[in-house]
Amino acid sequence: MTRPSGPPAFLFDLDGTLIDSVYQHVTAWRAALSEAGIDLPVWRIHRRIGMSGGLFVAALVRETGARLEPERAEWLQQRHAAHYGSAMSSVQPLPGARELLAALDERGVRWAIATSGRAVTARPALDMLGLPGSTPMVTRDQVAWAKPDPDLFLAAADLLQVDVTTTMIAGDSTWDMLAARRAGGLGVGLLTGGYGREELERASAFQVYDDPRDLLAHKEELGVRDRA
Repeated sequence: MTRPSGPPAFLFDLDGTLIDSVYQHVTAWRAALSEAGIDLPVWRIHRRIGMSGGLFVAALVRETGARLEPERAEWLQQRHAAHYGSAMSSVQPLPGARELLAALDERGVRWAIATSGRAVTARPALDMLGLPGSTPMVTRDQVAWAKPDPDLFLAAADLLQVDVTTTMIAGDSTWDMLAARRAGGLGVGLLTGGYGREELERASAFQVYDDPRDLLAHKEELGVRDRA
C-alpha cells in the first residue's frame, strides 16, 4: 500500500500531555473514593491515571477487595468529575503546549486530541488551550473502550481521515503507549505525567521528551520540518 508523503498527523492525549492536570485528577479520585469508603494511597491512584474511568474504578476496587454495584461505580465516576471540576481553575496548559499546536497548524500538520476523559471534564480544556470548540477531539463518551484499548486513537485518526499507522501518538502514561501500539501508530512519550523515561520506552515509546516545549524543539526527529 502506498503511504502518503509529507509530515505525519499527530494524535494527542490530553491530561498530562497538553494540560497539567494529572495531580488534580489524582486528588479528585482520592476524594471520590474516600466518599465511597475506599481508602487508597495517592501513589496507587496515580499509577492508574490515563485509563478509562470504568477500568480505573474496576482496577482500584479489585486491589482493595471492595465490591461496587454498577450504579455505585457510575456514581463514583460522577463524584470524581465533580471534584475535578472544583479544581479545574488550578489546571494550566503544559509548557509549550499552545506553541506546539500552533506550530503544527502553521506547517499544515493535522492533529487531534484523544482522551480517556469524558466530555464534561475534557472539553473545557479547549478554552484553556486557546482552541475553538470545533477542534478535533474524541472523548471517552464516543467510543466503546478507552485506554489501554486503541479505540480512542483509531477514532481520532478516522476523524482526521488519516491512516492511524502513519500517525505520531503523544501521551504521558504507559496506558497511552500501549494504546498507541495496539492502534498501530508510533508512540511518543512525555515525562509530564509522572511516568519515567524507561517505563514509557518499555511500553513502546519511540521517543521521550520532557514536555510539549521539548517535543517542539525536536520536531524534526518526528518528521515535522520548517517550510522552505
